[in-house]
Amino acid sequence: MNGPFQRDQLEILAMKARKGQISRRNFNTGLALLLGTSAVGLGSRADAQTKELVLVNWGGDAGTAYDAAYGKPFLEETGITVRQDGSGPTEGAIQAQVESGKPTWDLVDVDPFSAEALGKKGMMEPIDYTVVDKSKFREGFGWDYAASTYFFSYVIAYDAKKFGDNPPTGIADFFDVEKFPGKRALYKWGVGVWEAALLADGVAPADLYPLDIERAHKKLAAFRDNVVAFWGGGAESQSLLLDGEASMAIVWSTRARLIEQDSGGDVKFIWKDGFISPGALGVVKGNPGGAETAMQFLASVQDPKKQLIMFEMLGQGPANPAADALLPAEDARYNPVAADNYAQQMPIDMAWYETNYGPALDEYLKIISA
Repeated sequence: MNGPFQRDQLEILAMKARKGQISRRNFNTGLALLLGTSAVGLGSRADAQTKELVLVNWGGDAGTAYDAAYGKPFLEETGITVRQDGSGPTEGAIQAQVESGKPTWDLVDVDPFSAEALGKKGMMEPIDYTVVDKSKFREGFGWDYAASTYFFSYVIAYDAKKFGDNPPTGIADFFDVEKFPGKRALYKWGVGVWEAALLADGVAPADLYPLDIERAHKKLAAFRDNVVAFWGGGAESQSLLLDGEASMAIVWSTRARLIEQDSGGDVKFIWKDGFISPGALGVVKGNPGGAETAMQFLASVQDPKKQLIMFEMLGQGPANPAADALLPAEDARYNPVAADNYAQQMPIDMAWYETNYGPALDEYLKIISA
């Protein structure tokens, strides 16, 4: 589910660079972090063991362009060839890498639930917590085969001009088209939508998991005519709101921040009844760069100062809570895992998704395609 999100992060980075909202240095640093490469800490160790590390992400034209524009300068600064493969580390692709007996990938941007499923099949290296400091993760967000690197949320964004002094305050309002008229937009791949439907249908937050998919789909089928679009990328969700096609949408928090800023406050968002999703990196079993080097890299991305950069440029919530204190006070409200924001949301259950995502998505796609 993070593939579309990661592609959107690259698009945001490109957009900010075009607008001159980030410096060349910050752009380069952010790109390196986003792609899983670090100019600090990894260089000497990686150089000692290997001249190359490969991190597979979800690519896109922006990522390719950035690599061409900034990859070479990065190489000049560190002496390390950092190669990105933007083909997308799907579960099937990772499995094929390992089964080939000669994997060419080192690190992969992977959903924690996918990493766990693959790890139990012997396809991923276990996270070495003697190197990667588990105490630097938020409680409950460290896994056997995936290292937490950032957070984002699925939140409700709405047309503030349309609702004026009576804005939506939670998920019940999202599904109430009489009190809050207008079309809605939802995510194409189900994540966060199932939770929203169940919450609106009266399921208590503490009882969301295991998800009652049949009940969620019944709720969504009845609501289907009120949905103008099921968006698949962040730019699409932004357009739906800015163009007025949707009066409300469940969108990624990273995009919600941009929409609010770009619209001058005409579109706002709320944290209440949002759903927190972690992003993670994993290490392919038998990676050519060596598990030790990969673990050192994972440890390096725990640096709160680096995570602060990612928040400033892309709105990613820091995986390391020590970064929270570094956020400017005026921007802390955009942090999905700030204490006040976190308290209004629910974390997406990676264990449930590890077992149930595939079959649930199949049924979901039938409903939204009908």
